[in-house]
Amino acid sequence: MNNKNRLANYLEDLWTKGFKLNDDQVRFIYFGKKLTNAPDWKVILSLKTTLQFQQTFDGSFYISLLELLNQEAIYSTKEAYALLKEKGFA
Repeated sequence: MNNKNRLANYLEDLWTKGFKLNDDQVRFIYFGKKLTNAPDWKVILSLKTTLQFQQTFDGSFYISLLELLNQEAIYSTKEAYALLKEKGFA
């Protein structure tokens, strides 16, 4: 998958599955990405976890997860899932 469009593709996949984020929510997701300077995979994991736990998009929960993944020395999805499990999210 093209890394440049990975987040956009994930958001489009959510849309086709019936989970429709509004424009403000999408802008906030990209704002969080820019704020934390996170790679797409961390943004997607934070968004996915937010939607699983909150059953809706919760901006503050999403940003908290994104900051958590960026504060820790997390360089792979395996490490990220281990951290989320340690914090009670998995």
